[in-house]
Amino acid sequence: MAKKNTPPVVVAELGRPETPSETAARKAKDSRLYRQRKTVNNLVFSLIVTLGLVLVMYLAVPRGVGDFENRSVDVIELASDAAPSAGRTLAAPAVGDGWLAKQAQLRGSGSGVTSWQLNYTTADEAYAAVTQAFTADGTPVNDTWIAEQLEQQAPTGTEELGGVEWIVYDHTDRNPDESNMLFGLQGTWGTDTILVYGTDSPATIRVLATQVVESLGDPATQTPKESE
Repeated sequence: MAKKNTPPVVVAELGRPETPSETAARKAKDSRLYRQRKTVNNLVFSLIVTLGLVLVMYLAVPRGVGDFENRSVDVIELASDAAPSAGRTLAAPAVGDGWLAKQAQLRGSGSGVTSWQLNYTTADEAYAAVTQAFTADGTPVNDTWIAEQLEQQAPTGTEELGGVEWIVYDHTDRNPDESNMLFGLQGTWGTDTILVYGTDSPATIRVLATQVVESLGDPATQTPKESE
């Protein structure tokens, strides 16, 4: 029995059967689209696998909660340890309950100024800082360096506290979320510049300044320690 020839399939879009060249072009296009879809699918699958591995590694790494919020360093001990290097007594104020000393560090700078920096969270959860700055040859700390510490704010007056004449920086109208210096005091202890400032109330900063002076003692009777 003779084999019947199957009539060409009419393509709906064309309204007629495809020509051999059209059939070849269609198959080539279908093959290309298939490869593209396969490549995209492979990329998506690879991305999912990679993200899964990252998640597994993240969950597998042990992490501590961290203690910064409640951490408080021993300022008195650190001041005693750093004093020989500084060649002088370093401020270690006896702050009240509820205060947390977050930092007590002796710092150097390219301008030739060395500073003993204390940073606190106060009982009112505000910020307070003490900076005791000095130079190697005993010359005064330059005004530019002081202005940088006090966020370029202008002095607003003077007052006496704890036997020290302080320059006052009263800028309590500033936003505490954008500044670390709403109220500050600048005084001199011997040849050292003392800065006490922060975002707590002026009364709190003033009390801190008197505590700083008490911890330093009388500069007239002070015998500086030899630098190691």
